[in-house]
Amino acid sequence: MAYFLAVGRSRKQSGQTILAKDTSRSVVKRGRKSLAAQRRFRAARPKGYRWLSVGIIAVLVTGLWAAIVARVGWRSGSGGAIEDGSVSNIASAFAPTIANAANLPHPAPEGMVWIPGGEFSMGSTAETESLCGMPGLTRDALPVHRVYVDGFWMDATEVTNEQFAKFIKATGYITIAERTPTQEEFPTAPPENLVAGSTVFTPTPGPVPLNNFYQWWRYEKGANWRHPEGPGSDLQGRDNHPVVHVAYDDAVAYAKWAGKRLPTEAEWEFASRGGKAGWVYAWGNELNPSGGFMANTYQGKFPIKDEGADGFAGIAPVAKFPANSYGLHDMSGNVWEWCSDWYRPDYYAELARAGTVARNPGGPAIPFDPGEPTEKKRVHRGGSFLCTDQYCTRYMVGTRGKGEVSTGSNHLGFRCVREAKPVETRKN
Repeated sequence: MAYFLAVGRSRKQSGQTILAKDTSRSVVKRGRKSLAAQRRFRAARPKGYRWLSVGIIAVLVTGLWAAIVARVGWRSGSGGAIEDGSVSNIASAFAPTIANAANLPHPAPEGMVWIPGGEFSMGSTAETESLCGMPGLTRDALPVHRVYVDGFWMDATEVTNEQFAKFIKATGYITIAERTPTQEEFPTAPPENLVAGSTVFTPTPGPVPLNNFYQWWRYEKGANWRHPEGPGSDLQGRDNHPVVHVAYDDAVAYAKWAGKRLPTEAEWEFASRGGKAGWVYAWGNELNPSGGFMANTYQGKFPIKDEGADGFAGIAPVAKFPANSYGLHDMSGNVWEWCSDWYRPDYYAELARAGTVARNPGGPAIPFDPGEPTEKKRVHRGGSFLCTDQYCTRYMVGTRGKGEVSTGSNHLGFRCVREAKPVETRKN
Protein backbone atom coordinates (compact mmCIF):
# COMPACT_ATOMS: atom_id res chain seq x y z
CA MET A 1 0.00 0.00 0.00
CA ALA A 2 1.03 3.54 -0.21
CA TYR A 3 0.17 6.35 2.07
CA PHE A 4 0.02 10.05 2.80
CA LEU A 5 2.28 11.37 5.51
CA ALA A 6 0.80 11.05 8.96
CA VAL A 7 0.02 14.78 8.67
CA GLY A 8 -1.59 14.21 5.28
CA ARG A 9 1.08 16.03 3.24
CA SER A 10 4.48 15.38 1.68
CA ARG A 11 7.74 16.93 2.86
CA LYS A 12 11.43 17.01 2.05
CA GLN A 13 13.91 15.00 4.07
CA SER A 14 17.46 14.13 3.07
CA GLY A 15 16.74 15.45 -0.40
CA GLN A 16 13.75 13.20 -0.90
CA THR A 17 9.99 13.65 -0.75
CA ILE A 18 8.64 11.15 1.76
CA LEU A 19 5.08 10.10 1.11
CA ALA A 20 3.15 8.14 3.64
CA LYS A 21 0.56 6.75 1.28
CA ASP A 22 1.97 6.45 -2.18
CA THR A 23 1.13 3.45 -4.26
CA SER A 24 4.45 3.45 -6.05
CA ARG A 25 6.09 0.62 -4.12
CA SER A 26 9.62 1.06 -5.43
CA VAL A 27 11.10 0.68 -1.96
CA VAL A 28 9.48 -2.74 -1.77
CA LYS A 29 10.98 -3.73 -5.09
CA ARG A 30 14.44 -2.78 -3.85
CA GLY A 31 13.94 -4.50 -0.53
CA ARG A 32 12.33 -7.66 0.74
CA LYS A 33 9.79 -9.35 -1.50
CA SER A 34 7.76 -10.90 1.29
CA LEU A 35 4.15 -9.97 1.96
CA ALA A 36 5.24 -8.16 5.10
CA ALA A 37 7.41 -5.88 2.96
CA GLN A 38 4.48 -4.90 0.78
CA ARG A 39 3.17 -2.26 3.10
CA ARG A 40 3.04 1.38 3.85
CA PHE A 41 5.60 4.02 3.11
CA ARG A 42 8.19 4.68 0.46
CA ALA A 43 10.83 7.21 -0.40
CA ALA A 44 9.85 8.84 -3.67
CA ARG A 45 12.30 10.13 -6.26
CA PRO A 46 13.61 13.66 -5.54
CA LYS A 47 11.36 15.37 -8.06
CA GLY A 48 8.82 17.13 -5.88
CA TYR A 49 5.46 15.62 -5.23
CA ARG A 50 4.93 12.04 -6.39
CA TRP A 51 1.24 11.61 -7.19
CA LEU A 52 -0.49 9.03 -5.13
CA SER A 53 -2.14 6.17 -6.95
CA VAL A 54 -4.23 4.32 -4.41
CA GLY A 55 -7.27 2.17 -4.98
CA ILE A 56 -9.08 5.51 -5.19
CA ILE A 57 -7.15 6.34 -8.35
CA ALA A 58 -9.33 3.86 -10.13
CA VAL A 59 -11.63 6.86 -10.56
CA LEU A 60 -8.94 8.87 -12.36
CA VAL A 61 -7.44 8.86 -15.82
CA THR A 62 -3.77 9.76 -15.65
CA GLY A 63 -2.60 13.00 -17.20
CA LEU A 64 -6.05 14.57 -17.65
CA TRP A 65 -6.39 16.57 -14.46
CA ALA A 66 -6.61 20.00 -16.06
CA ALA A 67 -9.11 18.84 -18.63
CA ILE A 68 -11.32 17.48 -15.87
CA VAL A 69 -11.61 20.91 -14.29
CA ALA A 70 -12.58 22.49 -17.59
CA ARG A 71 -15.30 19.96 -18.29
CA VAL A 72 -16.91 19.28 -14.92
CA GLY A 73 -20.62 19.91 -14.98
CA TRP A 74 -20.98 20.25 -18.78
CA ARG A 75 -23.80 17.75 -18.88
CA SER A 76 -25.30 18.51 -15.49
CA GLY A 77 -28.95 17.58 -15.24
CA SER A 78 -28.99 15.06 -18.05
CA GLY A 79 -30.00 12.28 -15.68
CA GLY A 80 -27.68 9.76 -17.28
CA ALA A 81 -29.87 9.24 -20.34
CA ILE A 82 -28.36 8.92 -23.83
CA GLU A 83 -29.76 10.42 -26.99
CA ASP A 84 -31.46 7.85 -29.22
CA GLY A 85 -28.85 8.22 -31.96
CA SER A 86 -26.04 7.53 -29.53
CA VAL A 87 -27.83 4.44 -28.27
CA SER A 88 -27.92 3.13 -31.83
CA ASN A 89 -24.24 3.85 -32.31
CA ILE A 90 -23.35 2.08 -29.07
CA ALA A 91 -25.54 -0.92 -29.82
CA SER A 92 -24.03 -1.34 -33.29
CA ALA A 93 -20.62 -2.01 -31.72
CA PHE A 94 -21.97 -5.00 -29.79
CA ALA A 95 -22.89 -8.33 -31.34
CA PRO A 96 -25.50 -10.42 -29.51
CA THR A 97 -24.49 -12.37 -26.42
CA ILE A 98 -24.54 -16.14 -26.99
CA ALA A 99 -25.00 -17.68 -23.56
CA ASN A 100 -24.22 -21.33 -22.92
CA ALA A 101 -27.06 -23.74 -22.19
CA ALA A 102 -28.22 -23.36 -18.61
CA ASN A 103 -27.24 -26.83 -17.32
CA LEU A 104 -27.16 -25.57 -13.76
CA PRO A 105 -24.69 -27.55 -11.62
CA HIS A 106 -25.97 -28.77 -8.27
CA PRO A 107 -25.89 -28.17 -5.44
CA ALA A 108 -25.60 -24.37 -5.52
CA PRO A 109 -22.95 -22.99 -3.13
CA GLU A 110 -24.48 -20.82 -0.43
CA GLY A 111 -24.87 -17.20 -1.45
CA MET A 112 -23.74 -17.79 -5.04
CA VAL A 113 -25.58 -17.69 -8.36
CA TRP A 114 -24.80 -19.55 -11.57
CA ILE A 115 -23.39 -17.54 -14.46
CA PRO A 116 -23.73 -19.69 -17.62
CA GLY A 117 -20.85 -18.17 -19.54
CA GLY A 118 -20.74 -17.87 -23.29
CA GLU A 119 -19.58 -15.47 -25.98
CA PHE A 120 -20.17 -11.73 -25.70
CA SER A 121 -18.93 -8.30 -26.75
CA MET A 122 -16.73 -6.77 -24.06
CA GLY A 123 -15.68 -3.17 -23.55
CA SER A 124 -17.12 0.29 -24.04
CA THR A 125 -17.50 2.87 -26.81
CA ALA A 126 -16.48 6.48 -27.33
CA GLU A 127 -20.14 7.53 -27.35
CA THR A 128 -20.41 6.98 -23.60
CA GLU A 129 -17.87 9.80 -23.08
CA SER A 130 -20.86 12.16 -23.20
CA LEU A 131 -22.08 10.77 -19.89
CA CYS A 132 -19.17 12.04 -17.82
CA GLY A 133 -17.53 15.35 -17.03
CA MET A 134 -14.17 13.59 -17.13
CA PRO A 135 -12.65 13.02 -20.58
CA GLY A 136 -10.91 9.78 -21.41
CA LEU A 137 -13.41 7.65 -19.54
CA THR A 138 -13.48 4.84 -22.08
CA ARG A 139 -9.97 5.12 -23.49
CA ASP A 140 -8.68 1.96 -21.79
CA ALA A 141 -11.95 0.08 -22.50
CA LEU A 142 -11.60 0.28 -26.29
CA PRO A 143 -12.13 -1.42 -28.62
CA VAL A 144 -15.19 -3.57 -28.09
CA HIS A 145 -14.05 -7.15 -28.75
CA ARG A 146 -15.46 -10.68 -28.60
CA VAL A 147 -14.73 -12.88 -25.60
CA TYR A 148 -15.82 -16.32 -24.44
CA VAL A 149 -15.92 -17.39 -20.79
CA ASP A 150 -16.84 -20.73 -19.25
CA GLY A 151 -19.69 -20.93 -16.78
CA PHE A 152 -18.98 -20.25 -13.10
CA TRP A 153 -20.55 -19.50 -9.75
CA MET A 154 -20.41 -15.92 -8.46
CA ASP A 155 -21.21 -14.36 -5.11
CA ALA A 156 -24.60 -12.69 -5.36
CA THR A 157 -23.25 -9.77 -3.33
CA GLU A 158 -19.96 -8.21 -2.36
CA VAL A 159 -18.25 -9.94 0.57
CA THR A 160 -19.66 -8.48 3.77
CA ASN A 161 -18.09 -7.53 7.08
CA GLU A 162 -19.83 -10.48 8.71
CA GLN A 163 -18.38 -12.93 6.17
CA PHE A 164 -14.91 -11.43 6.39
CA ALA A 165 -15.00 -11.53 10.20
CA LYS A 166 -15.56 -15.31 10.07
CA PHE A 167 -12.46 -15.64 7.92
CA ILE A 168 -10.41 -13.55 10.36
CA LYS A 169 -11.65 -15.54 13.34
CA ALA A 170 -10.86 -18.85 11.66
CA THR A 171 -7.39 -17.92 10.40
CA GLY A 172 -6.06 -15.06 12.52
CA TYR A 173 -5.23 -13.23 9.30
CA ILE A 174 -4.07 -9.62 9.63
CA THR A 175 -4.89 -7.34 6.72
CA ILE A 176 -2.27 -5.12 5.13
CA ALA A 177 -3.91 -1.97 6.53
CA GLU A 178 -3.54 -3.41 10.05
CA ARG A 179 0.18 -4.16 9.75
CA THR A 180 2.67 -1.71 11.19
CA PRO A 181 5.60 -0.92 8.89
CA THR A 182 9.13 -0.92 10.29
CA GLN A 183 12.13 1.38 10.03
CA GLU A 184 14.04 -1.54 8.54
CA GLU A 185 11.61 -1.76 5.65
CA PHE A 186 11.39 1.99 5.09
CA PRO A 187 14.60 3.53 6.45
CA THR A 188 13.96 7.01 4.99
CA ALA A 189 10.49 7.44 6.50
CA PRO A 190 10.23 9.52 9.71
CA PRO A 191 9.49 7.28 12.72
CA GLU A 192 6.20 9.09 13.38
CA ASN A 193 4.97 7.93 9.97
CA LEU A 194 5.46 4.26 10.70
CA VAL A 195 1.87 3.64 11.65
CA ALA A 196 -0.80 1.34 10.31
CA GLY A 197 -3.74 2.89 8.51
CA SER A 198 -5.53 3.42 5.23
CA THR A 199 -7.14 6.06 3.03
CA VAL A 200 -10.54 7.55 3.80
CA PHE A 201 -12.73 9.83 1.71
CA THR A 202 -13.27 13.21 3.39
CA PRO A 203 -15.82 15.69 1.97
CA THR A 204 -14.54 19.21 1.38
CA PRO A 205 -16.22 22.20 3.09
CA GLY A 206 -16.90 23.88 -0.23
CA PRO A 207 -16.33 23.66 -4.00
CA VAL A 208 -12.81 22.77 -5.08
CA PRO A 209 -11.09 22.18 -8.43
CA LEU A 210 -11.21 18.50 -9.24
CA ASN A 211 -7.55 18.26 -10.22
CA ASN A 212 -6.09 17.43 -6.79
CA PHE A 213 -7.54 14.44 -5.01
CA TYR A 214 -5.50 15.18 -1.86
CA GLN A 215 -8.31 17.62 -1.12
CA TRP A 216 -10.84 14.88 -0.41
CA TRP A 217 -8.74 11.86 0.57
CA ARG A 218 -6.80 11.57 3.79
CA TYR A 219 -4.51 8.97 5.29
CA GLU A 220 -6.14 7.93 8.54
CA LYS A 221 -4.06 6.20 11.19
CA GLY A 222 -5.93 3.17 12.46
CA ALA A 223 -8.35 2.97 9.53
CA ASN A 224 -8.90 -0.61 8.41
CA TRP A 225 -11.72 -3.06 7.76
CA ARG A 226 -12.72 -3.03 11.45
CA HIS A 227 -12.64 0.78 11.61
CA PRO A 228 -13.77 2.06 8.21
CA GLU A 229 -13.45 5.78 9.02
CA GLY A 230 -10.65 5.41 11.57
CA PRO A 231 -10.28 4.50 15.27
CA GLY A 232 -13.48 6.32 16.22
CA SER A 233 -15.61 4.09 13.99
CA ASP A 234 -16.55 0.43 14.21
CA LEU A 235 -18.73 -2.20 12.56
CA GLN A 236 -21.74 -1.88 14.82
CA GLY A 237 -24.81 -2.10 12.59
CA ARG A 238 -22.60 -2.79 9.55
CA ASP A 239 -22.47 -6.57 9.45
CA ASN A 240 -24.21 -6.55 6.08
CA HIS A 241 -22.07 -3.77 4.59
CA PRO A 242 -19.36 -4.73 2.09
CA VAL A 243 -15.96 -5.10 3.73
CA VAL A 244 -13.56 -2.32 2.71
CA HIS A 245 -9.89 -1.35 3.20
CA VAL A 246 -9.03 -4.65 1.55
CA ALA A 247 -5.83 -4.89 -0.50
CA TYR A 248 -5.50 -7.41 -3.30
CA ASP A 249 -3.63 -9.99 -1.21
CA ASP A 250 -6.26 -9.69 1.52
CA ALA A 251 -9.00 -10.50 -0.99
CA VAL A 252 -7.02 -13.44 -2.39
CA ALA A 253 -6.45 -14.81 1.11
CA TYR A 254 -10.17 -14.71 1.88
CA ALA A 255 -11.06 -16.33 -1.45
CA LYS A 256 -8.65 -19.22 -0.90
CA TRP A 257 -10.01 -19.80 2.59
CA ALA A 258 -13.55 -19.86 1.18
CA GLY A 259 -12.59 -22.31 -1.59
CA LYS A 260 -13.09 -19.64 -4.23
CA ARG A 261 -11.04 -17.15 -6.22
CA LEU A 262 -11.35 -13.62 -7.56
CA PRO A 263 -13.06 -13.20 -10.94
CA THR A 264 -11.21 -12.38 -14.10
CA GLU A 265 -12.18 -9.09 -15.65
CA ALA A 266 -13.91 -10.92 -18.51
CA GLU A 267 -15.92 -13.06 -16.09
CA TRP A 268 -16.87 -9.97 -14.12
CA GLU A 269 -18.14 -8.09 -17.18
CA PHE A 270 -20.01 -11.09 -18.59
CA ALA A 271 -21.76 -11.50 -15.25
CA SER A 272 -22.49 -7.79 -14.92
CA ARG A 273 -24.06 -7.59 -18.37
CA GLY A 274 -26.52 -10.32 -17.41
CA GLY A 275 -26.76 -11.72 -20.92
CA LYS A 276 -27.59 -8.32 -22.45
CA ALA A 277 -25.52 -6.88 -25.30
CA GLY A 278 -24.41 -3.26 -25.39
CA TRP A 279 -26.34 -1.84 -22.47
CA VAL A 280 -24.62 1.16 -20.90
CA TYR A 281 -25.68 0.13 -17.40
CA ALA A 282 -26.31 -3.29 -15.95
CA TRP A 283 -30.06 -2.54 -16.11
CA GLY A 284 -30.42 -0.67 -19.43
CA ASN A 285 -29.48 2.63 -21.09
CA GLU A 286 -30.91 5.07 -18.57
CA LEU A 287 -29.27 5.77 -15.24
CA ASN A 288 -32.51 6.36 -13.34
CA PRO A 289 -35.33 4.65 -15.23
CA SER A 290 -38.74 6.10 -14.33
CA GLY A 291 -36.94 8.29 -11.79
CA GLY A 292 -35.80 5.34 -9.69
CA PHE A 293 -32.32 4.50 -8.46
CA MET A 294 -30.73 1.24 -9.53
CA ALA A 295 -27.38 1.57 -7.73
CA ASN A 296 -25.69 3.33 -4.84
CA THR A 297 -23.89 6.29 -6.40
CA TYR A 298 -23.17 9.91 -5.51
CA GLN A 299 -25.88 12.57 -5.63
CA GLY A 300 -25.02 16.18 -4.88
CA LYS A 301 -22.06 18.43 -5.57
CA PHE A 302 -18.84 16.38 -5.55
CA PRO A 303 -16.89 16.21 -3.27
CA ILE A 304 -18.88 18.35 -0.84
CA LYS A 305 -21.88 16.25 0.14
CA ASP A 306 -23.53 13.03 -0.95
CA GLU A 307 -27.16 13.99 -0.53
CA GLY A 308 -28.22 10.34 -0.43
CA ALA A 309 -31.18 10.71 -2.81
CA ASP A 310 -30.75 7.01 -3.60
CA GLY A 311 -31.39 6.22 0.06
CA PHE A 312 -27.76 6.05 1.19
CA ALA A 313 -25.22 8.79 1.86
CA GLY A 314 -22.11 6.64 1.68
CA ILE A 315 -21.82 2.86 1.56
CA ALA A 316 -25.05 0.86 1.57
CA PRO A 317 -25.71 -2.62 2.92
CA VAL A 318 -25.48 -5.20 0.16
CA ALA A 319 -28.52 -6.15 -1.94
CA LYS A 320 -30.46 -2.94 -1.34
CA PHE A 321 -30.87 -2.35 -5.08
CA PRO A 322 -32.41 -4.60 -7.74
CA ALA A 323 -30.37 -7.56 -8.96
CA ASN A 324 -29.48 -7.94 -12.62
CA SER A 325 -30.93 -10.73 -14.75
CA TYR A 326 -28.40 -13.23 -13.34
CA GLY A 327 -29.36 -12.40 -9.75
CA LEU A 328 -26.29 -10.30 -8.93
CA HIS A 329 -26.60 -7.23 -6.71
CA ASP A 330 -24.45 -4.09 -6.69
CA MET A 331 -22.49 -4.77 -9.86
CA SER A 332 -22.58 -0.99 -10.25
CA GLY A 333 -21.78 1.45 -7.46
CA ASN A 334 -21.46 0.84 -3.70
CA VAL A 335 -17.80 -0.29 -3.68
CA TRP A 336 -15.20 -1.05 -6.32
CA GLU A 337 -14.34 -4.73 -6.71
CA TRP A 338 -10.97 -6.39 -7.29
CA CYS A 339 -10.47 -8.56 -10.37
CA SER A 340 -7.56 -10.96 -10.82
CA ASP A 341 -6.22 -9.38 -14.04
CA TRP A 342 -3.16 -7.21 -14.17
CA TYR A 343 -4.02 -3.77 -15.55
CA ARG A 344 -2.83 -2.48 -18.91
CA PRO A 345 -4.64 0.23 -20.89
CA ASP A 346 -3.74 -1.46 -24.19
CA TYR A 347 -4.88 -4.97 -23.32
CA TYR A 348 -8.19 -4.78 -25.16
CA ALA A 349 -6.42 -3.59 -28.30
CA GLU A 350 -4.04 -6.54 -27.99
CA LEU A 351 -6.93 -9.00 -27.81
CA ALA A 352 -8.72 -7.34 -30.73
CA ARG A 353 -5.62 -7.49 -32.94
CA ALA A 354 -5.63 -11.28 -32.66
CA GLY A 355 -8.79 -11.27 -34.79
CA THR A 356 -10.34 -14.21 -32.93
CA VAL A 357 -12.66 -14.71 -29.98
CA ALA A 358 -10.56 -14.51 -26.81
CA ARG A 359 -11.30 -17.60 -24.72
CA ASN A 360 -11.21 -17.21 -20.94
CA PRO A 361 -8.69 -14.34 -21.01
CA GLY A 362 -6.88 -13.92 -17.71
CA GLY A 363 -5.32 -10.52 -18.32
CA PRO A 364 -1.90 -9.43 -19.58
CA ALA A 365 1.26 -11.16 -18.40
CA ILE A 366 2.84 -7.90 -17.24
CA PRO A 367 1.07 -4.90 -15.66
CA PHE A 368 1.63 -1.39 -16.97
CA ASP A 369 0.13 2.00 -16.19
CA PRO A 370 1.72 4.79 -18.26
CA GLY A 371 1.09 7.27 -15.47
CA GLU A 372 3.04 5.16 -12.97
CA PRO A 373 5.05 2.66 -15.00
CA THR A 374 6.83 1.18 -11.98
CA GLU A 375 3.64 0.29 -10.14
CA LYS A 376 1.91 -3.09 -10.23
CA LYS A 377 -1.82 -2.59 -10.58
CA ARG A 378 -4.80 -4.91 -10.88
CA VAL A 379 -8.17 -4.18 -12.43
CA HIS A 380 -11.04 -2.74 -10.42
CA ARG A 381 -14.60 -2.96 -11.68
CA GLY A 382 -18.04 -1.56 -10.90
CA GLY A 383 -17.46 1.92 -9.53
CA SER A 384 -18.49 2.99 -6.04
CA PHE A 385 -20.76 5.20 -3.96
CA LEU A 386 -18.46 8.07 -4.93
CA CYS A 387 -19.08 7.80 -8.67
CA THR A 388 -20.87 10.76 -10.24
CA ASP A 389 -21.31 12.22 -13.70
CA GLN A 390 -19.38 15.26 -12.47
CA TYR A 391 -16.17 13.31 -12.04
CA CYS A 392 -16.43 9.57 -12.68
CA THR A 393 -19.19 7.46 -14.18
CA ARG A 394 -17.47 4.12 -13.94
CA TYR A 395 -20.66 2.52 -12.73
CA MET A 396 -21.16 2.04 -16.49
CA VAL A 397 -20.82 -1.66 -17.16
CA GLY A 398 -18.04 -1.60 -19.78
CA THR A 399 -15.65 0.80 -18.06
CA ARG A 400 -12.52 -0.07 -16.09
CA GLY A 401 -10.68 0.96 -12.94
CA LYS A 402 -7.25 0.11 -11.56
CA GLY A 403 -5.44 -0.05 -8.25
CA GLU A 404 -1.99 -0.71 -6.82
CA VAL A 405 -2.07 -4.19 -5.35
CA SER A 406 -1.18 -3.35 -1.76
CA THR A 407 -3.60 -0.44 -1.47
CA GLY A 408 -7.07 -0.43 0.03
CA SER A 409 -9.53 2.36 0.78
CA ASN A 410 -13.01 2.85 2.20
CA HIS A 411 -14.65 2.42 -1.21
CA LEU A 412 -12.93 -0.78 -2.34
CA GLY A 413 -14.12 -4.34 -1.69
CA PHE A 414 -14.54 -7.57 -3.66
CA ARG A 415 -16.69 -10.60 -4.46
CA CYS A 416 -15.61 -14.13 -5.36
CA VAL A 417 -16.29 -16.78 -7.96
CA ARG A 418 -16.05 -20.56 -8.03
CA GLU A 419 -15.72 -22.75 -11.08
CA ALA A 420 -18.13 -25.59 -11.71
CA LYS A 421 -15.19 -27.94 -11.33
CA PRO A 422 -12.57 -26.72 -8.82
CA VAL A 423 -9.12 -26.12 -10.27
CA GLU A 424 -5.73 -25.17 -8.93
CA THR A 425 -4.75 -21.53 -8.41
CA ARG A 426 -4.85 -19.62 -11.68
CA LYS A 427 -2.06 -17.63 -13.31
CA ASN A 428 -1.47 -13.97 -12.43
